[in-house]
Amino acid sequence: MRFGSLWALCSLFLLFSIPVAAETQTGERWNAHGQFTYISSWKPSFSARYTNLNGSPNSLLPIRERSFTGTMTLYLGARPWKGAEVYYAPELISQQGFSQLRGLGAAIQNFELQKTGQDVPKVYNSRYYIKQSFGLGGERTQVESGQQQLATEYNQRRIVVAAGKFSLLDFFDKNAFGIDPRQGLVSLSFMTYGAWDFAADARGYSFATVGEFYWDDWSARIARATPPKEPNQLPVDFRLGRYFGDQAEVAHKHRAFGQDGAVRVLAYRNRENIGKFSDAVAAFEADPQKNATTCPGFNYGSQNPTAPDLCWVRKPNVKMGVGVFGEQYIARDIGVFGRAMYSDGKTEVDAYTATDRNVSFGLLAKGTNWGRPADVAGVALNLGYISSPHAQYLKLGGIDGFIGDGTINPGVESAFDMFYSVNVWKPFWVSGDYQHIGNPAFNKDRGPVNVFTVRVHGEF
Repeated sequence: MRFGSLWALCSLFLLFSIPVAAETQTGERWNAHGQFTYISSWKPSFSARYTNLNGSPNSLLPIRERSFTGTMTLYLGARPWKGAEVYYAPELISQQGFSQLRGLGAAIQNFELQKTGQDVPKVYNSRYYIKQSFGLGGERTQVESGQQQLATEYNQRRIVVAAGKFSLLDFFDKNAFGIDPRQGLVSLSFMTYGAWDFAADARGYSFATVGEFYWDDWSARIARATPPKEPNQLPVDFRLGRYFGDQAEVAHKHRAFGQDGAVRVLAYRNRENIGKFSDAVAAFEADPQKNATTCPGFNYGSQNPTAPDLCWVRKPNVKMGVGVFGEQYIARDIGVFGRAMYSDGKTEVDAYTATDRNVSFGLLAKGTNWGRPADVAGVALNLGYISSPHAQYLKLGGIDGFIGDGTINPGVESAFDMFYSVNVWKPFWVSGDYQHIGNPAFNKDRGPVNVFTVRVHGEF
């Protein structure tokens, strides 16, 4: 994106994102918030024994590259009747990924990158949904006005139902310590479980219904969401009786050694039109004409005639996994967190990353202890794994939604991320970030990769 285009987008955003709200004695009747984020990343060249071997197209290119995203979001909220909240969020994005967003599993260096994005700015409706709360008693909790949040009071014991279009991450597996990812860790590895293939369109949004239950320090939630019609594509399938993504989560807040903490357990089960790695290999071995170049249906454009392809075996299949998350403050505004998920690893990625299992942990801190309470700093490591059937499919030259170098020497894909975000003015932050990616696309024959990032973020 040229500087002039970026400046024009910023000016437009500032014009239409002035913070406004209308309050009553019981809370806001409506509000408007906004954000702007520009992330620019660079990677130098790195070593690779091979790239896009035999016509497989999904390698991260070993040359110097630059990537960027520019996003602007306007968050509008209103209260049509008692207990109800309606939210609408139009968003603009312009982007350019490394190697057309190919060659990385969960270690994608910028969580804002979308599968269908382009450098020409695109406006779309990221969210529009309604939420209804039913109080069940208990103490009252005051929440402040914010993005997708009207200032109000809730019962600590309540039922909440939401329906519409949103990100499942608006409700499930909230960010560690409530830190906005646009101020925190930049790598996609730390936005949620890398192995959670949650049903969503290519931008990461779902049409879904969520039910939540809150009882003091406990909470639970379930949801059913729309998967894409074709893996990793934008159109979604509304036949929720046949194809769907289900998830359930239980969470508990606690105090340990005088500090706040929380633990969550999440499980998911998808029924989608996806292919099994073992089926694709068996189909190719039985008939080599069923290869990546002869697919009659949707595929990812591989030109490798000696490789199996998932397009030959896509049918209704089930994919599932379970994960656990924990966070614990260890001092004032300093905390540690960890995530781990195990997915079955039998089928292709349908909506998120190519990772089948992952473990991540890290430390996040606000600058309270050094006199800068609005600054944020952190360091974290994610380890991503693929299953044996997945590795066998890739070794034969097959490709998945994001990865496939033509063959593979299987290894753990690691993503190390460290950042510091400086609050230069009350609503504006500038961040510096460094990432070290080992075994990109789970392949020990390639990498490591170093990534350097600068981020500018504003809230209004």
